[in-house]
Amino acid sequence: MNLVIHPSGFAEWNHQRLRCALGAGGISKKRREGDGITPVGLFPLRQVFFRSDRIEGPETILPISALTQWDGWSDDPDDPYYNQQISLPSKDRHEVLWRGDHVYDLIAVVGYNDQPIIPGAGSAIFLHIAKPDFSPTEGCVAFSLPDLAGILNEWEETSFVDIRAEI
Repeated sequence: MNLVIHPSGFAEWNHQRLRCALGAGGISKKRREGDGITPVGLFPLRQVFFRSDRIEGPETILPISALTQWDGWSDDPDDPYYNQQISLPSKDRHEVLWRGDHVYDLIAVVGYNDQPIIPGAGSAIFLHIAKPDFSPTEGCVAFSLPDLAGILNEWEETSFVDIRAEI
């Protein structure tokens, strides 16, 4: 069973239609770091992170870890750890995973630009929690917390994220 993401801002999962937020640049072939595009393609999920001080981790077959305030993700193409989890502080440009808002309380890492990693081709593509108004992301796919937890709970070894440019 695949998680099918449509440019309309809805996803299909296990015979359900789920609302989601997409990158401000829409769904397309990702061209460069910071373009706001949700990348089109078929991708695995690599691992899950969660804020144990805010939520319980979901039941999932994926590797799961509790975040700490020192967790980050490199989005600096000049960093040798580009598009990888890093420990903070870091002199290189990065995202802080321990955020004040709730959008990263639950994160699933999408296997985009990671085998091999191409510097500048895009980083930090996650499934994460949507803002209350489902406003656009920087390229990730965001769901309500219950929907994201349900997806991760039902994820199978053969599942993929299928991001489609057209319905």
